[in-house]
Amino acid sequence: MLTKRKSRSVAAILAFSGTLTISGLHKFYLGQPLWGVLYVLLSWTPIPKVASAIEGVWYLAQDEEAFDRNFNLGNSPVKISQQASNHVGAIADALRELDALRQDGLISEYEFEQKRRQLLDQIS
Repeated sequence: MLTKRKSRSVAAILAFSGTLTISGLHKFYLGQPLWGVLYVLLSWTPIPKVASAIEGVWYLAQDEEAFDRNFNLGNSPVKISQQASNHVGAIADALRELDALRQDGLISEYEFEQKRRQLLDQIS
């Protein structure tokens, strides 16, 4: 299951807003609902407000890579685009090899078209 990438800025804003309004919104945003519920239940004390402020600073102090490791399963946008690029490159190589087989007469035009469509379907 793919989840939407979490933003460090949004997490920090939600954490800081917890010092003024409902604490724990950042925990729900980051996929930690049990912590979010705990913050809401303790909202009558200053504990969640202080914790929210500290966590807001912590989110901003982290670089993007550290934040991604902690809250995006280690997937940074750069890594994801590199993986997609590698996948497309591998399919392009396979298409070139397939075309060479067709040109050498080792597969028919029909077989080439079937395999070509299968490979292109893997991209989308």
